[in-house]
Amino acid sequence: MAEPGTRAAEETADRGWRLRHLPVLLAAVAVLAAVAAVAGGVWRGADGALGAAAGVAVTAASYTLTTVVLAWADSKDPQLVLPFGLGLYVAKITALGGVMVLVASTGWPGLIPFCLGIAAGVVVWTGVHVWWLTTVHARRMPR
Repeated sequence: MAEPGTRAAEETADRGWRLRHLPVLLAAVAVLAAVAAVAGGVWRGADGALGAAAGVAVTAASYTLTTVVLAWADSKDPQLVLPFGLGLYVAKITALGGVMVLVASTGWPGLIPFCLGIAAGVVVWTGVHVWWLTTVHARRMPR
C-alpha cells in the first residue's frame, strides 16, 4: 500500500489519467478522416479519398503511439520520458520520410491528399488536445 501524499498513492488513485484524453482525440480524428475522405474523393476521386483518409490515419496512429509510449515511460520513471520521446520521434520521422519518398516515387495521384490529410490530422489533433486540456482537464485539476 502506498503512503498517502506520495506519487505512488496519487497514481494508484487515478491510474488512467495519462490516457484519459485519447477517446476524445480519436473520435475527433475519426470524424476528420470521414470528412477528408469525402473531400479527397470529390477532389481526386478514389485515390484522393484513400490518400486523405490515410493521411489522417497516419497522424492518429503516430500521435496515439507517442501518447501510449510516453504514458508508459512516465509510469515507470519520469526521467524516461525524454529519451523515449526523442527516440520515438526520430524513428517516426524517419519512417514517415521513407514512406513519403517511396509513395512519391510511384506517382500515385493520392499523394497530395495524403499530405493534406496528415496536415489536417495534426491541426485537428492538436486543437482538440488543447481544448481538452483547457476545459475538461482544467476542471479536474485541484485549485
